Amino acid sequence: MASIRERARGALLGLAVGDALGAPAENLKPSEIRARWGRITGYVTDRPAGTDDTEYTVFSGLLLARHGAALTPALVEAAWHEWIADLPEGPFRGAGFSERGTLENLRRGLAAPISAQHRHAWSDGLAMRAAPFGVFAAGRPAEAARLVAIDGSVSHDGEGIHGGQAVAAGVAAAMAGAPPAAVIAAALTVVPDDSWTARSLRRAVTAAHRGERAVRYAVVIGGYPWTDLAPEAVALAFGAYAAADGDFREAVLTAVNMGRDADTTAAVAGALAGATQGVSAIPAEWAAPVGACRGSCLPAMRGRHVLEIADLLVEAAGAREGAAEEARAPRAAAGPKAPAGLGPAGGPETAPALTALLPAGPAQAEAATDGPLSAGRRPLAGPQPLADAEARS
Repeated sequence: MASIRERARGALLGLAVGDALGAPAENLKPSEIRARWGRITGYVTDRPAGTDDTEYTVFSGLLLARHGAALTPALVEAAWHEWIADLPEGPFRGAGFSERGTLENLRRGLAAPISAQHRHAWSDGLAMRAAPFGVFAAGRPAEAARLVAIDGSVSHDGEGIHGGQAVAAGVAAAMAGAPPAAVIAAALTVVPDDSWTARSLRRAVTAAHRGERAVRYAVVIGGYPWTDLAPEAVALAFGAYAAADGDFREAVLTAVNMGRDADTTAAVAGALAGATQGVSAIPAEWAAPVGACRGSCLPAMRGRHVLEIADLLVEAAGAREGAAEEARAPRAAAGPKAPAGLGPAGGPETAPALTALLPAGPAQAEAATDGPLSAGRRPLAGPQPLADAEARS
């Protein structure tokens, strides 16, 4: 069984590999991918590299390693100023729409959560950088979801936050050795049942056994002009992960060949599968070209490597657990020891939770979580998937 460090390295290197594999297919339809390359089975560029997905993951990982569970919106906002907003930009001008809107708001002097009030607060920009929170909070999906929401409060709102929480919780469950069905269930547990994110995720994993086309048909919003919707991208990534039953190679290639926001969907699928199987599951020919960040999006991240970030997060989580054990020691001497958590970074708060999240398969996960709406809450289904030529292509 893979160790925590091997899973942490698998999660973040898997994210970077998925990002680099998916970048050439970003914003393409499957038919366009087939016309250019046939089925993508490896790198299709001479110099594969991560995009903003990898560089923002490094940014969030460094921030989390610095502050751990004490992270606050004010600390996140200060880091955006220190490492991004107050520095000269790279050629990508701060990355995607959600990041661009956030930077403009921060530079105007707006603070969180007002800085997240822009037109793309429901983008997948938080989901793409959510994996470090699952690595840090291994075995504690609820804590991973709490921390990533703090990170996202500067740049995202609503469904954008839900997407990040689903990814962080899924990675946290996978880091503790949970099987794919429990990883998916953990992701669904931390987002509202009636949210667009939850509905899309359930549709995707229920369709997963029918393959890529069925997953796309279930969740793609073909009439929307952009492909970076968090509920769609996160659902496609989990659908790819479910279709592959957690296998790294198949999960990433499924995400890549579905197109849409392929760098992000493949990065998320790679993080989930990498945490599930560990770093040894990543093909050597895919891992070797992944070097240190080039800083093409975030100049301050130049020279940082995702494996360095994985190790920092494991050390930070270990230091936290050591401090917690020391604090619990006097109480333990006075009575029975509290039940152990799931994994070195786990704790009593979630030991029973992951054990309960063991449905027999995606369809059962849907049935188990799609209960009545809570009182006073209205469905937030979002646009429905379109049965159009784009979704089927």
